[in-house]
Amino acid sequence: MENKTAFIAIVGRPNVGKSSLLNKMLGQKIAIVSSKPQTTRTRIMGVLTEYDTQLVFIDTPGLHKPRNSLDKYMLRSVNESVAGVDACLLVVEANADITEGEKMFAEKFTTLGIPAVLAINKTDMIKDKQNLAPVIANFSSLYDFSAVVPCSAQTGDGIDALKSELRALSSEGGYMFDEDTLTDQPERVIAAEIIREKLLRLLDKEIPHGSAVFVERMKERENADIIDTDAVIYCEKDSHKGIIIGKGGAMLKKIGSYARQDMEKFFGCKINLKLWVKVKEDWRNREGILRSLGYDESNFDN
Repeated sequence: MENKTAFIAIVGRPNVGKSSLLNKMLGQKIAIVSSKPQTTRTRIMGVLTEYDTQLVFIDTPGLHKPRNSLDKYMLRSVNESVAGVDACLLVVEANADITEGEKMFAEKFTTLGIPAVLAINKTDMIKDKQNLAPVIANFSSLYDFSAVVPCSAQTGDGIDALKSELRALSSEGGYMFDEDTLTDQPERVIAAEIIREKLLRLLDKEIPHGSAVFVERMKERENADIIDTDAVIYCEKDSHKGIIIGKGGAMLKKIGSYARQDMEKFFGCKINLKLWVKVKEDWRNREGILRSLGYDESNFDN
C-alpha cells in the first residue's frame, strides 16, 4: 500500500496552545511557546512521519485584529495557510466560551469545504471531566467536525487519539518529505525563534512584542563540534534597549545563556552565541525592515 500524506493547518485564537500541541505531537520542540499571546509570528512547519502516514503541520499565528504591518502579515499568513491545506486542526480551550475568531474559522471551513478536527486543549485545567460534555456540545454546534478530541498539550492526554484522527484525513500519494524531516525551517530561523522565546519569557509584555531577532551568522568551526552564532535583537526604543541589556549586561547574558542551552539541545552540538541589541524605531510598520527579517513583501498589501 502506498504511503499517505496530509497537510494540516493548526489554527485558533492567540494563547490556546497551538504551538505546544504541535511540539507534543512531534515529540520535539520546534515552535516557541510562552504565556504571552501572539508568540507565533510566522508559519512554522512540522513534519510527523509515523506508520505509513506523514502529517505535515503548519502552525499559524493566533488570529487577532491587525494593528500594524507585522500584524497584517500574520493575518495573511493564517488565511493563506487555511486555503492551501488538506485539513485544519482548530484548537480551543476547554474552559473558554466561543469567540468571534472561532466563528470566523467555522465560516471559512464551510466556504472552503475543508475537513476539520476540533482539539479541545488544556483539559488538565478541568477537574471534573463531566464538565467537558457541554463544552464539546457548544463547540460542535459551530461546524460538522470530522472529530472532536479533548486533549492536553501539558500532560499528553488525548494526543495519540488526536494523531489517529488526523491520520484518517490523509490520502495516498507518497511522502512529501524524507522520513527523518522534522521541519522545513532554516537553522537561522530556528535559532532566532529560540532567542525570541527567551525575550518573551524574561521580559515584560510590551518589550518582547516590540522586539525581533535576526541571526546574522551561523558557521560551524572546522574540526570542532561548535557553531559560532551571531544574532541581533532589534527593539523600538532606547529605553527598551537598556532593559534588554540589563544592569551590567545581566539580562542580555541571561537571555543568551538560556537560548544557548536550547539551541545546543536542538542542534546537538556546542553553540558559541553572541548577541547585540539595536534600536529600529517603529520597525513593525517599516516594510523594508520586515522584509529583511523574513516577512514576505507580498503580505503587506492593504
